[in-house]
Amino acid sequence: MLINKTKGKIWSGKVKVADTFFRRFRGLMLKPNIDYALVFILPAETRINASIHMFFMLQSIDVIFLNSSREVVDLKKARPWRVYVPRESAKYIIEAPLGVIDYLNAEIGDEIDWKVEEERKAVPSPVGALNKIDIKSSNSAISLAEPKPKLKGK
Repeated sequence: MLINKTKGKIWSGKVKVADTFFRRFRGLMLKPNIDYALVFILPAETRINASIHMFFMLQSIDVIFLNSSREVVDLKKARPWRVYVPRESAKYIIEAPLGVIDYLNAEIGDEIDWKVEEERKAVPSPVGALNKIDIKSSNSAISLAEPKPKLKGK
């Protein structure tokens, strides 16, 4: 979720973080459907570091540039195959679906915050342990039984 703390507006869409070189490099390139916001955490707060390119983007997006205090320093409706440099130095960049800037009523000087929804990953089952359990079924009841020992020679 993205929060405009200055105006009390909340965009409740999903937010992901690009906090490594490879995540920032990949960004939203070649995504056919952008349905979440991506927050770039930059290693340094500069204008050049915060410049973005829209090469290989399949659609336009909203871009919000924030300084280290999370205050908006620039806003763009970015179109594919363009390069953008913010007016002032930025530490964070939020790339979001078109309309998010308007929805948040974001303006220069507003404080923007975000909450990342934790992605839940499936826990693999201990297959070795499951193979050792003999599951027996009678009617609609299931009972767990110790496996029968294997006899040698049979």
